[in-house]
Amino acid sequence: MDRKFQHQPKEVNQMIFGIRAVIEAIRSGRDIESLFIQRGLNGGLFSELKTLLREFDIPSQQVPIEKLNRITAKNHQGVVAFISPISYQKIEDIIPLIFEKGETPLVLILDGITDVRNFGAIARTAECSGVHAIVVPKKGSAQINPDAVKTSAGALYKVPVCRHDNLLHILRFLKDSGLQIVACTEKTEDYIYKPDYTAPTAIIMGAEDEGISFDLMRNADYLTKIPMSGEIESLNVSVSAGVILYEAVRQRFSS
Repeated sequence: MDRKFQHQPKEVNQMIFGIRAVIEAIRSGRDIESLFIQRGLNGGLFSELKTLLREFDIPSQQVPIEKLNRITAKNHQGVVAFISPISYQKIEDIIPLIFEKGETPLVLILDGITDVRNFGAIARTAECSGVHAIVVPKKGSAQINPDAVKTSAGALYKVPVCRHDNLLHILRFLKDSGLQIVACTEKTEDYIYKPDYTAPTAIIMGAEDEGISFDLMRNADYLTKIPMSGEIESLNVSVSAGVILYEAVRQRFSS
């Protein structure tokens, strides 16, 4: 498959510290993977940083100074950030290009997958199975760090990752764009073989502990589950993603 949308590798897990350095990184368009701010920090320069965080909707964590000191012994000024090794994209930009190329979209939505190795393994399977994009929430998702990149075998440099504020809004955009929404959940009697994956499709995978959020499931076109015969009630989420993605592959190769 022609990966027109792929992004190029950057330096992995680059750390920056100091208020001015973080401000300039944001202004230059760098994608912030995680941002730690000392509790009680104030001042004019910090106010400028807070304004940028609101403008670009960048999440941050308030932490004690001891944590920052453990991250770096240098003069961090109460602010430490990590640059994402990838460039996040927008699914609204990708979907029209897929249709323009005459391809049938296959999108993977990860709702609350926080384990970096699971995330990396899912990305590897997604790349191998022809997924056009992975969509994740800005908050409550695994960090894309060296462990995730390594586990993905480099797939995170090839499959576009789209990070968005509100997955429900994205779901509605995908449905308006002609994609059917298939949620993989144990809360159904229908198996993953029921949907026609030769149609434009977005597949939702949820966290292993809480599953897919209620609002996303309520807006799905299909609720499907993987048949289970053993005594253990569920598969690892990365394995589950592989099972349902390759059902989509099987149908698309057979059509």
